[in-house]
Amino acid sequence: MKFVDEVRIYVKAGDGGNGAVAFRREKFIERGGPNGGDGGNGGSVVFVANPQLTTLLDYRYQQHHRAKSGEHGMGSDCNGHGAEDLVLQVPVGTLIRNEQTGELLVDLSDPGQQFVAAKGGRGGLGNMNFATSTRQTPRFAQDGGKGEEITLRLELKLLADVGLLGFPNAGKSTFISRVSRARPKVADYPFTTLVPNLGMVQYKDNLSFVMADIPGIIEGASEGVGLGHQFLRHVERCKVLVHLIDMGAEGEGRKPLDDFNILNTELKKYSAELASKPQVVAANKQDLTEGRERLGPFTEALRRRGIRVYPVSCATGEGMQALMDAVAEVLFTGSTDKLHVEMPTKRSASKAPAKKAPAKKAGARAPVKKAPAKQAARKAPAKKAAAKKAPAKKAPAKKAAAKKTSRKPVAKKAVRKAPVKKAAAKKVVRKPVKKSGGRR
Repeated sequence: MKFVDEVRIYVKAGDGGNGAVAFRREKFIERGGPNGGDGGNGGSVVFVANPQLTTLLDYRYQQHHRAKSGEHGMGSDCNGHGAEDLVLQVPVGTLIRNEQTGELLVDLSDPGQQFVAAKGGRGGLGNMNFATSTRQTPRFAQDGGKGEEITLRLELKLLADVGLLGFPNAGKSTFISRVSRARPKVADYPFTTLVPNLGMVQYKDNLSFVMADIPGIIEGASEGVGLGHQFLRHVERCKVLVHLIDMGAEGEGRKPLDDFNILNTELKKYSAELASKPQVVAANKQDLTEGRERLGPFTEALRRRGIRVYPVSCATGEGMQALMDAVAEVLFTGSTDKLHVEMPTKRSASKAPAKKAPAKKAGARAPVKKAPAKQAARKAPAKKAAAKKAPAKKAPAKKAAAKKTSRKPVAKKAVRKAPVKKAAAKKVVRKPVKKSGGRR
């Protein structure tokens, strides 16, 4: 089935039926009076969101839609039959805009949601409604109202929780085919995917979400290069974006970091709101030697921006579980902790002193050498203070020199003699005790 996500159509509601001008004339009835009936209401044009539809293909080939008009009134008090509404089924997620003004009329994002785009005309009143006591035979009736007509633009935005972004041939189709039952076309050349694909992902604990795969975006998409921005509308409703980086890309000047910057620039040109959505960066094709070699510089470059990189391989399934855990955490809890890493500002600050360590150590030694000088300077005043205090102590010492000299020798002799006498006394006392003990 061909995928069509944007059409322009013309819709017109039905006109109301005219009221009838009639009089009752029956045999053997003297007074009849007016009995013209009312006209019926015209049908309206109603849009209904149908979850079974996935494309606007039906409106590509039939662009004019008109509802039926109401029947005219008749005599004998007979009213005209009202016309049925014209119901137009559209996929869930269809936006209806006024083609002339560009105003958004409604967003049919819920299954079964209805919107009356053009209201049918009201039926006219018959002459029986205008009869009064002073005007018993009105010979006029009311015409039916005209139904509304408008030119609309229908835009389809797929309802998905997670959107896949990336350059052509980055592995988006392989990714969605691995995590869901979607089976998009997979080939080894760019622009394999020409239409968006939806897949239902069954996660842990009976949790599930819808993932959308859109065609690749390249540099200059805002100017119509490649497929342009025409499919980015399908990821505007997504809560999380998964950015697949082709780590094994070949070509002149093709670098993973350049691809990352180019795609984010195109997102900002399309919609600032879309560019601000949580983005999980996955480095794909780690099963290739070139991919593993480019992973280190790319991871370090994004680490400086505070962005975490998840290395994966859609072909082998390597790293897919960690990536899906990060996507589910952002989707169901709103936490973006797993999408960011600590900025290397603190680490770079700690590494910078390591390089300048010799200069700082040399500077640190200089204060160490000066420290003894300061200590010496601090100790020098102490010695001087002692020197100043010494004369103060010596002055009274000189005045009492005679007294101290006379007393000190006497004290020393007394101290020396006293122990001698005591020692002798102790010896004399101890000898008799030992002798007496030996005699006993």
